[in-house]
This record gives sequence, C-alpha cells and structure tokens, in this order.
Amino acid sequence: MTKEYKLNVETPKSFSFVKRDIPEVTIEQREEALKKTHYNEFAFPAGMLTVDMLSDSGTTALNDRQWSAMFLGDESYGRNNGYYVLLEAFRDCFERGDNQKKPVELILTGEKDIDKLMEELYLCEYEGGFFNGGASQLERPNTFLMPQGRAAESMLFEIVRNILNERYPEKQFIIPSNGHFDTTEGNIKQMGSIPRNLYNKELLFETPEGGEYEKNPFKGDMDIEKLEQLIETVGPENVPLIYTTITNNTVCGQAVSMNSIRKTAEVAKRYNIPFMFDAARWAENCYFIKENEDGYKDKSIPEIAKEMFSYCDGFTASLKKDGHANMGGVLAFRDKGTFWKNFSDFDKDGNVTNDVGIRLKVKQISSYGNDSYGAMSGHDIMSLAVGLYQCCDVNYLSERVGQCQYLAQGFYNAGIKGVVLPAGGHGVYINMDEFFDNKRGHDTFAGEGFSLELIRRYGIRVSELGDYSMEYDLKTPEQQEEVANVVRFAVNRSMYSKEHLDYVIAAVKALYEDRESIPNMRITKGHNLPMRHFHAFLEPYPNEEK
Repeated sequence: MTKEYKLNVETPKSFSFVKRDIPEVTIEQREEALKKTHYNEFAFPAGMLTVDMLSDSGTTALNDRQWSAMFLGDESYGRNNGYYVLLEAFRDCFERGDNQKKPVELILTGEKDIDKLMEELYLCEYEGGFFNGGASQLERPNTFLMPQGRAAESMLFEIVRNILNERYPEKQFIIPSNGHFDTTEGNIKQMGSIPRNLYNKELLFETPEGGEYEKNPFKGDMDIEKLEQLIETVGPENVPLIYTTITNNTVCGQAVSMNSIRKTAEVAKRYNIPFMFDAARWAENCYFIKENEDGYKDKSIPEIAKEMFSYCDGFTASLKKDGHANMGGVLAFRDKGTFWKNFSDFDKDGNVTNDVGIRLKVKQISSYGNDSYGAMSGHDIMSLAVGLYQCCDVNYLSERVGQCQYLAQGFYNAGIKGVVLPAGGHGVYINMDEFFDNKRGHDTFAGEGFSLELIRRYGIRVSELGDYSMEYDLKTPEQQEEVANVVRFAVNRSMYSKEHLDYVIAAVKALYEDRESIPNMRITKGHNLPMRHFHAFLEPYPNEEK
C-alpha cells in the first residue's frame, strides 16, 4: 500500500513562462516515472512536476520588451543586427558604468538612416577592453558568443589544455577558485587539471542568531590565505588560471565582496596569473555589494559592475541566468591583457605568431557556427541584449533576491535544520549533513535520496549539489574537504508566486519530520562519468523503507 503525504497548504495550480497549468499526478505515476528513468532527476519528465526548481538556467519568464525585441531578430548568417547590439549591451553593462549608449534602441525603433547606423552601430571601432569592435575584433578576436556557459568553458579549457600540452607535455596543472561549479569543474578535469575550491566552510555553515545577519557576510569570498599558500606550495608556473565565481554557486549561491575580488586580483597580478570570472550571476553579486559593502550604497549596478570587471583578465558566463534570456553564453578576455599574453606565442621581436584569440575563434566557428551568432538564433540574441539591461534594474534584483530570502526564512522558521543563511541571489540551499543530523555517511548520497523523495511525494524537483554531484568519492582528501554537501532550490525568475513557495516550505517541513524514512541511494551505472549527475543511473538501497 502506497503511503499518502498530505500537506496543510493548497497545491499551486499554475506557474508561468507566460502560464502553464499543473496536471494532477499521483504518487504511483511519479514512482513509475522515477524507476523508468533510473532515478535520474534530470531525466524525470517536467510535465509531471508541481514545482520545478532544478535550475534557474534558461528558465526565466521573459519581460515584455524581450518578447517584442524577439520579433525584430535578424537571422542573417553573417553580422546580424543583434550581434552589434549585443556587443554594445556588453560594453554598456560591464564597461561603461552610468555612461551607457543603448544603441539597441536604434533597432527597436526601426532606424532607417544608414549613415547613422554605420556611425553608431555597424562600423564602430573598439579596442583595449573585453569587446573589441570593427576591424579590431577581426584582427584580435576577444569576444566569443556561445549558446550557454558550459560551451564557453569547454572551448576555453580545451584551447588552454592544447596550448599547455604543446609547451609542457604531460604536465598536470591546478586551477583554484572560490568555488568551481559542476560544469566548470568537469571541464577542468577533462583537460587533465585539478580544480580546487578555496572558501571558508566554517563561515558558510554558520547560522546567524535569529536566522538573519544585519549585513551579508559575503560567505562566497575567496580564502586569500589558502590561495597564496596553494600557489607557493605548487609554484605559480603550475597555476595557469585563477577563477572567481560570482555569485558563488557551488558555495550555496553566496555573494562575493568587491574587497575579495580586488585582493584576488592583486594575488594574480603578483604571480602573473590570469584572473578569470565565472560571471553567470554578475548582476546579483553587484546587488549584494550595493546593499552590504561599505562605499557602494549610492552606486548603480552598472557602476559596480564596471569596477568589478576592471579587476579580471577575462570571463566566461552563462547568460541564461540573472534574468538575461533563455539562451546564450559568452567567453571574453581583455585585449592585450594577461590572458592574451600568457597564452599567445611571440617571436624574439615581440610580434605575435600564434594569437590565442584566433585559436579560440577557429574552435568557435568549427563547433558553434559563425562568430556573429555562436549557435544562437537572431531572436535569442535580441532577447539577450534587452535582458542584460533588465539586470541593471535594482528593483528587479531586489524582488528576485527577496523571493530567495522568503523561502530561506520559511525553511528556518519551520524548524528545518541545515538552511544556509543568508539566502543567495538565485536559490536556497540546505546542508544535508545537518538535515540528517550527521547520521548519513558520504557514501550514502542521502542528499540525492532527499531530492528524489521530494519528487516522489510532492512533485517538487530540486538539484543535489553535494556528495553525489560534486563527486566526493572521486576526490583527493584535500578536495573532499572543499565539498559542501548541499541541495539547491533554484528560484526561477518571475515564475513563482508566494503560493508556490509556501507549498515548497510545507513539503520540505513534512519531509524533514519524516527524514528517517528517506532512502540512501547508490550508483548503478556511470559512476566515473564526467559530470555524472547528468546521466548516471541510481537506485535506492535494497530493502530501504520509504
């Protein structure tokens, strides 16, 4: 007899991309689907869910200006209109601060004056930043449009690996970060290098008195002492890149302070190591800096972003987050900066003989199409260009972060142990070790059991980002200490109402009170696959009571 799980709260009836009805699905139907998809949460049919919080990547509800811009999408194969306005949107949001030009308005208003378009859009020359323009982008390409962030990471690490292998055959390298996310870590491993996550775990899992800090303590910061110690121990010649993820997704979506970014950049410069961002949630991080770091309260999001990006040598970004759009990614590096110098080849007179930007562009064209669309459609590019400006809106960011805070406080007030506070900007995380009273071992993958049981009982899908996904059992002892055994509840932008969040709070409270019955899981296939959580098979331990 299948047990029923009733909640004293109304089940949500819809959520919206514009609007989608939620079907009635029984526990038996969800059990059958789980078994037939080998208990892989990514493979569970979305149409059978009540609330889907697996990821905030590409799940945004677009705003009205984005929908209208999509109708003006230019699907030309070479140098579509969107290419020009997207690069200008990048310059506006990352480099110009309050002096934005917003030439996207030329397209949105149907400008017909060709001389004006040539002067203000098509033939503008830029160099020296992250986004060369005109002939400079052809001569020294440094901006690469991608369909999503992991494509940018894959291309970057493949070319870096090839260059390092040419110079130092069969040598292994270490790439430190405040917290590599799963795809970044997977791509680093596939290039034969070792990812390290250097943050303060004790601070991360500290619970503030009463559940709230007066100011965000920036738990996502790089541990600068650990970084310097690592570089000195292995030698700077064995550290080809230093990464900072903003916000720090692996470390529970926690914010990174400008002070930490500045100090990390100083360390990188001292050792002549390129300093890179995983900038998927740059706008949320700027918001946290504005709200919590001294000296930034009166600054705009673009002004904070301008300073933030001034410290790095390059960045990758999934542009499916932060309210950007449903599709898009980018890789960029500073024109003639440290990354370009370290990974390009020069003759004895200092002339470049093998430009890393050209190598990246060859890979981009061979794998993703012409450089002016990078595997995105013209209407996706226009949606992305407009969405970047939405990310500069403090009111939008405040509402988004506020939803995460509401969910986190709801868990905390319900007495659920392990809630990571304060909430990040895109989701809420629960420490599974504390949730299970430290009674489950690292080999039980109990966090994945929690995720799957949440699907089975209540039709809520979340993402395990702990011992299972971050491959605790495949890491060195040093790396194991850097794993945060958590589950993430991603809060999709402009998707959920208070009703949805209350349903999730009630479901997790009920599951917490019955946590002893949550099954442990074991991997039956794909144990050693790269980024195994996307495609491995699991099953509950035999005879495990549900």
